This record gives sequence, structure tokens and C-alpha cells, in this order.
Amino acid sequence: MTTTTTMAELPGLVGTELGTSEWFEVTQEHVDTFAEATGDHQWIHVDVERARAESPFGGPIAHGYLTLSLLASLSGQVLAVTDTAMGVNYGLNKVRFPAPVPVGSRVRLSAGLKDVQEVAGGLQLTLAAVIEREGGDKPVCIAEPVFRYYGA
Repeated sequence: MTTTTTMAELPGLVGTELGTSEWFEVTQEHVDTFAEATGDHQWIHVDVERARAESPFGGPIAHGYLTLSLLASLSGQVLAVTDTAMGVNYGLNKVRFPAPVPVGSRVRLSAGLKDVQEVAGGLQLTLAAVIEREGGDKPVCIAEPVFRYYGA
């Protein structure tokens, strides 16, 4: 489900649920590509055989920051603001990783609109974001991403 709105309507949506993204499968290829991009080659992520044998998770898991990075693409499935010239990631207020993401898991984002503030040329939005793992009993990421949207 996606909330489609305009800049003028955004302040009226504070406190509402925006929607839930589609499921996204986290593959070993995603994990390996992330490891290459970040230089984080810790064996619990990239050494499949060792992770199966020695990890308390029973196999390789995604990097926490890989999970966090999914906010960028998944949030676009939850909120569409039709009259912006551009949007930027402005930062994060809070982030936690309560549970791991085993490779092969499917995750999705649910988000609500926590706050909207005016900034020069646009709006600053703070989301209440939860990434869950299919079949998991705890969220895999809880965050408050901050985005800025600028008018056309």
C-alpha cells in the first residue's frame, strides 16, 4: 500500500500510517555486493560455510547497514509525493537492529509519518519505520529516517 499525496497535504498526514512495501528477498549476492561496496567482509556475512558451522544464526546474515539501506528504496513504495522536484536522505534520529536477517529472508517496510517541518524550499519529514522479516517474531530494524522534499 502506498500513500500518494502532495507537499501541501503532507502536514495533515502526521500521525497516520503511510503503508507497507512489497516483500524484498535478501540474497547472498546482495550481501556480497554490500560487503564489496563497504569493505565489511566479516565472515558472518560472506563466508557461507563458516557461518553455517559456527554462527549462532545457523548461516550467513545480512549486514545491519544493508538492512538499513533498504529504507531508501522501500520507503518509495510507502510514500509518493507527486509535486516534488527532488528528495534527499537527511539522516536518522534513531536506529536499532532487534533481530538478524538470515540470507534468503524476505523483509518489508511499514511506516508512519511522525513529523513534518518546513525548511527552506521544502519540507522535512520524519518517519516511524519498521522493517520486519517474514515469519520473524521481532522487527529486524526500527528507525526514524529523516527525508527532505523540495518543491518543483
